Amino acid sequence: MSSFKRISILFLLLVLLAGTSWAEEGKPRSLAGIEFLTGFGVAKLEEKGSYHVIPFLVDLDFDLKPLTKKININPTSLIQGIIEPFVSYVSAPGNNAEIGNNFLLKIGFVPEAWKFQPYFKGGVGLVYITQHTIEQGSQFNFNEYLGLGMHYFFKKNLALTVEYRYRHLSNAGIDKPNSGINTNYGICGVSYLF
Repeated sequence: MSSFKRISILFLLLVLLAGTSWAEEGKPRSLAGIEFLTGFGVAKLEEKGSYHVIPFLVDLDFDLKPLTKKININPTSLIQGIIEPFVSYVSAPGNNAEIGNNFLLKIGFVPEAWKFQPYFKGGVGLVYITQHTIEQGSQFNFNEYLGLGMHYFFKKNLALTVEYRYRHLSNAGIDKPNSGINTNYGICGVSYLF
């Protein structure tokens, strides 16, 4: 089994397990918050030039601390599994779209009680692109994300979110060519904790 498939299965299992309710202090836990995000992404296509993407993302955040406590790991920082459905408008090289879903892991750098919450985010996903490119032989693709971001809580359960993401999109060898499309994103939005 390839490392890509192993990573995909691991993230999927983490997110699915996070969706299962655990009892903590008599209360069931599952969905911890929701985020509404948008931004702008830029990539370079070999034949068609610039690739401009405007994503619309909805992050469903699941608290993974009940799972980590079961294996005697008790972080004070944020640790979440995320299911992220999205649709993106592609404005260049022509009007196109992307639709898909990401499975992400978010790990905070500071105690969760702080107003300012920097974090690392990474994961994998599935995406269908309407754009025909010489980089990708298939319109059905996979993507891998790495990013850094921060939440700034201006209310107890409401935060401004800003992040940078790097995305590698490829079809994992399903079809040729498969040289990939690498996109840099600036993302912002609001996050609401339940």
